[in-house]
Amino acid sequence: MWIEIIKKFSNFPAQEKVIRFLLERGFQINSEGKVVSGTIEIPHTQIAKEVGVDRRVINATTKVILGDEALRKVFQNIHSITFLKDVAPLLGLGVMIIVPKDAQKKGILGDVASLIAKHGISIRQAVTDDPYFTEDPKLTIITDVKAPGDLISALMTLPSVKSVTVY
Repeated sequence: MWIEIIKKFSNFPAQEKVIRFLLERGFQINSEGKVVSGTIEIPHTQIAKEVGVDRRVINATTKVILGDEALRKVFQNIHSITFLKDVAPLLGLGVMIIVPKDAQKKGILGDVASLIAKHGISIRQAVTDDPYFTEDPKLTIITDVKAPGDLISALMTLPSVKSVTVY
């Protein structure tokens, strides 16, 4: 589905940047063509500045979204999540960033989660970057404690894991 969304904007690189940004942030498009997070409206000028395009590109992109049934359904129902990565250390939680050898391979999250569970550690949050949106996708695992060295070593033995960074 994501590839199909991106393909719709392949001839419009500035709009494609906007689409990627909206998807990455989980921003919605309301029925008036406004970019929102819940009921909070985000000015098109602010988005344009962040993305590095003219605000008219944002206007054009939202028009395309509202004019396409599939895109409209996606962007009226997408939601952002709270991502604990940057605050986890402040909360006494552990953070592991796992870079896969091939992010499209099946079972990476399952293999990692099983190994963490075998070490008696609870996962508080697992967030994966979508390989269709991100050039270098990662798996971020937030745990109830900082990961011990033997767990990191064990993760590095998984055939799907390229590297592990611990915060």
